[in-house]
Amino acid sequence: MKIGVYICHCGINIAGTVDVERVTEFASKLPNVVVARHYMYMCSDPGQDLIKKDIEELGLDRVVVAACSPRMHEPTFRGVLQEKGLNPYFFEMANIREHCSWVHEDKEEATKKAMDLVKSAVARAALLEPLEEKEVDVKPAALVIGGGVAGMYAALDIADAGFKVYLVEKSPTIGGKMAMLDKTFPTLDCSACILTPRMVDVARHPNIELLTYSEVVSVEGAVGNFKVRVRKKPRYVDEAKCTGCGACAEACRVRKIPNEYDAGMGYRSAIYRPFPYAVPATFTIDPERCLMLTRGKCGKAPACVEACGPGAIDFEQKEEEVELEVGAIIVATGFDLFDPRLKPEYGYGKYPNVITGLEFERLSSASGPTLGEIKINGKVPKRIVFIQCVGSRDKQVGNEYCSRVCCMYTAKHAHLIKEKIPDAEITICYMDVRAFGKGYEEFYERVQREGVIYRRGNAAEVYKKSPEEDTLIVRLEDTLLGEPVEIEADLVVLATAIVPSKDADEIAKMLKLSKSPDGFFLEAHMKLRPVDTAVDGVFLAGCCQGPKDIPDTVAQAKAAASAALSLLATGKVKTEAITSTINEELCSGCRTCEAVCAYGALKFDEEKGVMTVNDVLCKGCGACGATCPSGAISMKHFKDEQIFAQIEALTS
Repeated sequence: MKIGVYICHCGINIAGTVDVERVTEFASKLPNVVVARHYMYMCSDPGQDLIKKDIEELGLDRVVVAACSPRMHEPTFRGVLQEKGLNPYFFEMANIREHCSWVHEDKEEATKKAMDLVKSAVARAALLEPLEEKEVDVKPAALVIGGGVAGMYAALDIADAGFKVYLVEKSPTIGGKMAMLDKTFPTLDCSACILTPRMVDVARHPNIELLTYSEVVSVEGAVGNFKVRVRKKPRYVDEAKCTGCGACAEACRVRKIPNEYDAGMGYRSAIYRPFPYAVPATFTIDPERCLMLTRGKCGKAPACVEACGPGAIDFEQKEEEVELEVGAIIVATGFDLFDPRLKPEYGYGKYPNVITGLEFERLSSASGPTLGEIKINGKVPKRIVFIQCVGSRDKQVGNEYCSRVCCMYTAKHAHLIKEKIPDAEITICYMDVRAFGKGYEEFYERVQREGVIYRRGNAAEVYKKSPEEDTLIVRLEDTLLGEPVEIEADLVVLATAIVPSKDADEIAKMLKLSKSPDGFFLEAHMKLRPVDTAVDGVFLAGCCQGPKDIPDTVAQAKAAASAALSLLATGKVKTEAITSTINEELCSGCRTCEAVCAYGALKFDEEKGVMTVNDVLCKGCGACGATCPSGAISMKHFKDEQIFAQIEALTS
């Protein structure tokens, strides 16, 4: 046994708190260690070359590196061993940065702890065994969950590369929240003009199968070979026959249903198309509002059936399930908006002239309920107050993060009002203005020059001036002037926060995804793997991973598509080598481990009466081993004797 030990300075991250030279000298005297060195950055090319040279000249068969997090650099050093003909699992890493130098201030004590960690790693390294990674074929298709701007761009990139894409969207149309916007900041491009061509591209692409009004109900399998079940809800309209003429909606007897696309400010029929340029253009019957579906009768005959020339209405349609096999999955499920009713001091839901930013978008849009004319209760407001950070940067409601887009969409709204109501008095109540993107600061300054007043202060309350009047009073403390201020307003617009979608928990459970403390899906590494997840083959795109604007959403969608393509294009994928293994002689077949396996990797062999492990599905989490009452399950690379050797080294 010949072990080489290498201690990293990591600049001053480690060397500033740990005496690296002393640790190196200590390591050189440990059992089986034939060489111990230290270097400024072991992960650099020169640092890796030190290890390669010693493997060649000294015949090392085990390598220990004491540096930073194995999560970041363990694959790097395993590659060094593999390049020199050693099994990559003959490598052991001691984390003396996060576990030592970063959490201690006493250099003497930190140095002693680093010595202990290195001693423990060397003891374990002596007992490491070779492991082999398996290769499995990859299904040449991808699933994209969510048909907003992120999902569409991810699907188009993968489809353009020649691979099959299944795009699943739960609503009757693709487009997401962007389809509800009037203009986009800072260029003030028409949102529909940007989005509609991409929506049409998605629908017409030969490699994209569009599954709207559908939901993913289960995902099984592992990277390269996911088996997915999708539930398609009945539209009660034949997509092949429907021409999108709209005669059915005009004839429908139930017409006063709040339109979700107009944020509840307009109305639709029980048979509807979400918006004029929806894709697909097929109409959908609302099963909860349609008289035929709720009561079994609609007049003498359903009005929509009589009005539909092509005969597309079909009340006999049933829910159906389709099964898909894909190699990679992109999650682009988007976001919801904070419910301002949770901040009752602002009067949302109580006063009709207190609205959200999204509701203002619909008022301003030419396709909105007022055809772009900004009116509240039939009147054009002349005094408008915007309140920022409603539901974000707010510990009281549990959202400590910044939603990133609110500052800029409020500036955009102020500009749109100045365009349509030039004599309007506009005040924006803000805590801080965050204009971080390209051209954002310039746009913010432009809005100020247009006469919009920015008052620094978190609004405390919105109330009516008197019961007889529609005038509202916004009370706040101006923190720049250091005095309380009351502002009269005809309209108050709340910049509501971006929050995780309501079905995020269900998606996380289905795909075994982790969530960060703010409730959004957690990426594998914030800086180095921002679109990957802890589940191989599953990637994130858009606001399901965290608040972001449209450019960042599209960028992340294209990055996720690229990551998925790197998997699909190779046609092969290596599976995890560190998996659980079962000693059949000890296994009693109690199936306790099966219940705790989050990945469905453990199955009961009826003939043998013992449990078996699917190495492709197993992620080596160790839950089964910790649960097994008979001690029949052990983890490759983390066997009991290896762990006990580490403990003994630390305690001796």
